[in-house]
Amino acid sequence: MEPDPNLPIVDVVSDVVCPWCYIGKRHLDAALATLSEAGEPLPTVRWHPFELNPDLPAEGVDSRDYLERKFGGPARAAQIYDRVRRAGTQAGIAFDFERIALQPNTRDAHRLIAWAQTRGDATALVEHLFRAYFIEGAFVGSHEVLAALAAEAGEDRDLALDFLGSALGHGEVAEAEERASSLGISGVPFFIVDGRYGLSGAQPAEAIVEALRRARVPQAAD
Repeated sequence: MEPDPNLPIVDVVSDVVCPWCYIGKRHLDAALATLSEAGEPLPTVRWHPFELNPDLPAEGVDSRDYLERKFGGPARAAQIYDRVRRAGTQAGIAFDFERIALQPNTRDAHRLIAWAQTRGDATALVEHLFRAYFIEGAFVGSHEVLAALAAEAGEDRDLALDFLGSALGHGEVAEAEERASSLGISGVPFFIVDGRYGLSGAQPAEAIVEALRRARVPQAAD
């Protein structure tokens, strides 16, 4: 679906297994609520892939082992995730990391988001993916799980399952990640407001609101 040319655009680069991306999404939600309450126009939101673990197998790997290796042991992993939990609580997210058994490859989740985005706004699907993984411990590398989440977000389950079983979308995800890399994006979440302002990390809602309001100010002619 093509964005409305009369509205600003927020491009969000993220991964569905990144807890800071979930926090960043909730901050974006709060920013949009602030604009709505003020009677200001809301932007078009577009989602773009960033695979944190592109080399993981399709069946995933043990999450605890993965995180302990990544962070240098269980004590360090626990310390980092305590910080994430605190930030999540402030954003209204009750992270339940203990329920996550498998660390998934997220290529198919990103393919599904891109597919949904050709049909409309994929934001509801993104929320369902985050919630399923971080709160319910669902394995979002499974086609069946992904199709069920698509249905919860208002998509046709069978169409989603057919798409996931095809070879479609892999090249598009790879190209989108190459574009992000060419822009110097090396970590997520990353927000690009109207192609003019970049916000790195889980920025507070106030910073997103400010960037959106600035984007509505016409650029001076050269």
